[in-house]
Amino acid sequence: MTLALIFDGANLFVLPFWALMILLPNWTGTRRIMTSPWPFVALASLYLYLFIRAITPDTAQALASPQLADIAQAFGQEPVVLTGWVHFLVMDLFVGRWIYEEGQRTGVWVWHSLLLGLFAGPLGLLSHLITAAVRGWWDAKAVPAAEAESS
Repeated sequence: MTLALIFDGANLFVLPFWALMILLPNWTGTRRIMTSPWPFVALASLYLYLFIRAITPDTAQALASPQLADIAQAFGQEPVVLTGWVHFLVMDLFVGRWIYEEGQRTGVWVWHSLLLGLFAGPLGLLSHLITAAVRGWWDAKAVPAAEAESS
């Protein structure tokens, strides 16, 4: 199997999960699928396979004592880049699922954070944390106003 085919397959594999969380967040099927560990088991298994294949004495040295120049040189190799990319896919989807589950649990609006998470995982996480904080601030501000009106 070529590295390009694995790259394309891994990218296509994650898209339905993101689409379900963004487009059909309240569908029972989405909830059931996103609570399953199997998408993560599949991606993490692919990562393990790629990681084992990508490790050479040079890449092991770069990882054991990371220096920016050594890491940059290691990431100049397609097998290492693919391994890193699958790492991003696994972790971004995992964070996306957490954002989705938090939105389901708290009622906080999350589609914008999920969309950001699909394209830039940490920005999606930051967006959700800010959204949740603003929602918490807004709710806290609304409670005293509602209590004052009922008095």
